Amino acid sequence: MAARKLLVDIHTHVYLPRYASFLRSRDVAPRIFSRTTPTGKTEERLLILDNEPSGGRPIGPQYWDRDEKLKFMDRHGINVSIISSANPWLDFLPAPTAHKLAGELNEDLESYCSTSPSISETGTTIKRLYGFGLLPLVPNISTTALLEIVDQISRLPHLKGIIMGTKGIGNGLDDDALEPLWAAIARANLVVFLHPHYGVDSSAWGDKDNGHVLPLALGFPFETTTATTRLILSGVFDRHPDLRILLAHSGGTLPQLSSRLASCVDHDPVVASRLQHDARYYLGKLYFDAVAYGSEELGFVSDVIGRAERFSSPTASADASKGLGFEKRVIGSSRMLFGTDHPFFPPLKESDQWKSVVENLEAIDGVDGWGDSEKDAVRGGNAVRVFGLESA
Repeated sequence: MAARKLLVDIHTHVYLPRYASFLRSRDVAPRIFSRTTPTGKTEERLLILDNEPSGGRPIGPQYWDRDEKLKFMDRHGINVSIISSANPWLDFLPAPTAHKLAGELNEDLESYCSTSPSISETGTTIKRLYGFGLLPLVPNISTTALLEIVDQISRLPHLKGIIMGTKGIGNGLDDDALEPLWAAIARANLVVFLHPHYGVDSSAWGDKDNGHVLPLALGFPFETTTATTRLILSGVFDRHPDLRILLAHSGGTLPQLSSRLASCVDHDPVVASRLQHDARYYLGKLYFDAVAYGSEELGFVSDVIGRAERFSSPTASADASKGLGFEKRVIGSSRMLFGTDHPFFPPLKESDQWKSVVENLEAIDGVDGWGDSEKDAVRGGNAVRVFGLESA
C-alpha cells in the first residue's frame, strides 16, 4: 500500500480515562454524570456547557476505550488516526491544576498512541494512532509553564501537534501575551488544530428546542471564523510565516466571507496598513479539515485556498484569481485533510457505517476538478506529509 493511499483521520477525539475520571468528580459543567433513563437503565451523560441542550449527550466506551476507536477505524477502512482530546480541554481550571493535568494527559496520549498497532505496508512502519497534545491555556498561567508543555509535546514522538480552543489564556488568540507561544510552536514545527467549543451567545438560538443543531451547525463555525480572523488581523502569520494552523469544520464561514473581510480591512483606517498582504492571502497559509459533508462546499473551500497566492499584494484587486479555473481547486486540495469527528455524531439508528464518515468520503470523491491524485491526497496523503508520518 502506497503512503498516498492511506486513509488518515485527522479530526477524531478521545476523553482519555484520566480526563473522564476527572470530569466524573465534578458536580458542575463540564462534567460526566449518571442518570436513570425512562426505561430504568443507568446511563452516563456528558455536559460540557451549563446551557447545553438536552441535558448533554449520552456517552460510553467509544469516548475513551482505545479498542473501540480501533474497531471504528477498522469498520470504516481508516488506516491511521491523529487523536485529539475532546473539548472542553482545561480552560475551566485554575492554572496549577491545568498545568499538572496537561502534562499527565500528554503522557497518557503518548502511551495511548505508542502502544497502538502498526502498519508496515508503506515500506515504513508507522503506528495507527498519533495525537495532538494539550496546553494549559488558562488565565494566570505563566509563559514559562506554557513553553514547558510545548517542549514536552515536541519531545513525545507520537504527538504531532497541539489541539487548541479559541479563548487563549482568557483574551482570545490575538492576545499579545501569546506571542512567545506562537514562536515556540513554529520553531517546534507542531501543527495547531484550532477547534471551537463555546460557539456564540446562546440567546441567538431563541426559545424553541432545536436540540444541538444550531450550536453545532452554526455556533461552532462562527466561533472558528471569528478566532481565525482575529489571528489574521493581529499579524501573527506575518510575524510567524512557518506557523501551521489546521482549522476544524473546513474553516467555518471564513472561506465564504474572506473577500468581505478583505474589503472591510481595505476600508478601515485602523487596520488598512497593518497587514503585509491582502487578507485573502492568509487562507492559503492555513490547513482545513474536510469535515464539510458536501462536495460543493469542499470545492469552494479548495478554490479559496488555491487563489490565495494571487492576493500576496496588500492592494490586490478582487479579480486577481481570474483565469485560474480548476487550477486553483487543485492547488487548494493540498491543504485539506479528511476527518470524521468520531465519536460524536453516532448514527441514531443501528448501523455499521457512520454517516459522518460516509458523507465526508463521498464529498471528497465528488469534488469536480479533483483527480485521483488530489482525492488520495485529501484522504490521507496530505496528512502523511503534513504530520511527517513517512519518518514516524
